[in-house]
Amino acid sequence: MVDAVATLTPEHVAGFRGRFGGEIVGPDDDGYDSARRLWNAVHDRRPALIARPRNAAEVATAIRFGRERDLEIAVRAGGHSAAGHSCTDGGLVIDLAALRGVTVDLDRRTARANGGALLSELDVAAQAHGLVCPVGVVGHTGVAGLTLGGGMGRLQRHFGLTIYDVRAAELVTADGRQVRASETEEPDLFWGIRGAGANFGVVTALEFDLQPFGGTLHRGLQIHDASRVHEVWAALREFAPSAPDPVAMIFGVGRAEPAADYPDSVAGRPIVFLSYNHSGDAADVERDVAGLVAGLAADATPVMATSGAQAYLAVQGANDDAMGWGHRSYIKGAYANDLRPETLDALVEHAASAPGEASFSVTVLGGAICRVADDQMAFTGRDAAFEMSADAGWDDPAGDEVNRGWVQRAMAIAEPDAVTGRYVNEIAESGPEETRAIYGDAKMDRLRALKRAWDPDNLFHLNHNVAP
Repeated sequence: MVDAVATLTPEHVAGFRGRFGGEIVGPDDDGYDSARRLWNAVHDRRPALIARPRNAAEVATAIRFGRERDLEIAVRAGGHSAAGHSCTDGGLVIDLAALRGVTVDLDRRTARANGGALLSELDVAAQAHGLVCPVGVVGHTGVAGLTLGGGMGRLQRHFGLTIYDVRAAELVTADGRQVRASETEEPDLFWGIRGAGANFGVVTALEFDLQPFGGTLHRGLQIHDASRVHEVWAALREFAPSAPDPVAMIFGVGRAEPAADYPDSVAGRPIVFLSYNHSGDAADVERDVAGLVAGLAADATPVMATSGAQAYLAVQGANDDAMGWGHRSYIKGAYANDLRPETLDALVEHAASAPGEASFSVTVLGGAICRVADDQMAFTGRDAAFEMSADAGWDDPAGDEVNRGWVQRAMAIAEPDAVTGRYVNEIAESGPEETRAIYGDAKMDRLRALKRAWDPDNLFHLNHNVAP
């Protein structure tokens, strides 16, 4: 890349500007530092150029220029890549910020999200008509990045993963072609896009089916002393297989930060938390969560508990500030069908040293998630009962080692419980081992064949890369 940048002369840049109608930002331009900034401040990269296309044709122009000058290409929609794939040192960033916007076709009950659209745009546009596409949980995340990795969030047990609702994707490929992929148009590519999409091109638009949704979440949260970890996990594990689809649940182990509003009995000590979101009718909530509540009532009285109803849009935006730009983040995940008692004990012990808000959490899968066969798309892991992850967030670069180390140790504790597959959007490391863990051996063979067909030179390699 150093040699490629050295050959990027002012004449080359001027020629690019002459045939590219969108904005181009270079190191000497005002706004360069803000333009190269990523959501995860751990990644501080300096691209040679940042190009902001306004349409698919300009995306193709940018791709061709990158190939001509042998520049590494990064693609940025929302800029939320946990691994920092949205930027590059010394290469070309194709920034889709000028391709925002979501439109809804009420008659067809579909939405079209442009390549740079954010989750909040899709949520608001769909809810204006009493509809929804199940997406992630932070409003300033890019729709394309979340979707191409699968798409997990609060509604997925009820409505399925985000990729289940994708009708079609429009993308520009490595050779500059504009392609539409769907069940009937380039179906093999459509299979690969849904779970490994960043490997095959720059997505300029996604079409989604929308589903009726009243827009209210009924929520509950319990905080328990960590000594109750076995009882709380047992209650969740017993309830999860028969839980009604509208009930989404998360179990976790962390530390009650002394500065936060926790009772003195647990402040500064390990805690266990259990939360649920019910996305169905209010009249069904008590019945639908009764099995979970009953399983906890006898032996696991919480030290804190809250419940209530909130508007879906309010919940979706509730963490946007706390998860705002400029913080440092690290996350690592895997799937599991159970957690062994020794895993739970070791996680509680590990939580005693958790830096800041670092925690280990388990999301209940099942419901609508598992009603699509695992071989129907590149996404892997829908047969698992749970998705587990450890994550940390901090601000001071001096805390990088301790926070990364805590997350890595937490997942090492849980690794004996892991099964095939990883959720690609929750993997902050890149490399062949990570990619193979994400997709498994069988799907890797098919994905490699697709890569050879659509990107044989591996132009799009800033991702969890499938090498051709």
